[in-house]
Amino acid sequence: MEIPFKKPELQDRQTILSHLKGQGFRGCERTFANIYLWARFYDLVWAEIEGTVVFRSKFDGKYSYTYPAGDGNRKAALTRLMEECREKGRPFLMHGLSKKEYEELEQYFPGAFEVEWPRDVEDYVYETEKLINLSGKKYHGKKNHINQFKAAYPDWTYETLTDDNVEECFQMALRWREFNGCEDDPEKNKEMCVSLNSLRLFKELELKGGVLRAGGEVIAFTLGEPVSEDTFVVHIEKAYADIRGAYPIINQQFLEHEASQYLYVNREDDTGEEGLRKAKLSYHPVFMVEKGSVAYKGENV
Repeated sequence: MEIPFKKPELQDRQTILSHLKGQGFRGCERTFANIYLWARFYDLVWAEIEGTVVFRSKFDGKYSYTYPAGDGNRKAALTRLMEECREKGRPFLMHGLSKKEYEELEQYFPGAFEVEWPRDVEDYVYETEKLINLSGKKYHGKKNHINQFKAAYPDWTYETLTDDNVEECFQMALRWREFNGCEDDPEKNKEMCVSLNSLRLFKELELKGGVLRAGGEVIAFTLGEPVSEDTFVVHIEKAYADIRGAYPIINQQFLEHEASQYLYVNREDDTGEEGLRKAKLSYHPVFMVEKGSVAYKGENV
């Protein structure tokens, strides 16, 4: 019997989160907004299998599954997935596995799979309190940039994202897209589509947002959501690069006002881009979220 995978819709939010909740996930992909907003770009679909939830995506023309999540029978769910691949003559591939999930997979099927842990997809996780206070020598540069921003723009303000300011953020995002050549870069264009849809649907997706103004104009905004009881994920952060300190201050202010109750903040991966990696390392992550790519050792299951 074919597994009834389907596209994620807004009305699926509570059902999907009921499986993800309480599992201790800290990876950015295990949030509903990321699932919903990126689905169109990766042919992402989902299904409930043996009391778990599984997501299937397409990378480089090949289907790949997430590890079954939830309190159901994960071994039975894996067996059904493998059977479906066997019936369709497809290799059985999985992505985004945590170390804990891979260890469980090895218990279920000893020696049957090979795994890789690609560095480019690891998420950077920080202690929220440290990114708010920026205390100590290692954050001196960040604090200095913020102080320079405050001196240059004494009328600066921070606001929570609401219906009253979301349209200004939308217009700022369109200008940011123009300034950064997104139309000529497919990956940048995808990310900007996600940013714009995040703003458009921030209430439906239950995202938290922050807005930074200088001279009365929106110069930065950011959006995120919790992934677990102790970890908040920042999905989107946009600021004008020519305004020195705009990125550090929107980062700091957003966490202070919207996410200070969370022990950790996940600022997602660096996609292997050298400049982004340098920027994320400069905030001194406390740990990385590794994500395993798994393949069955035989050609087909």
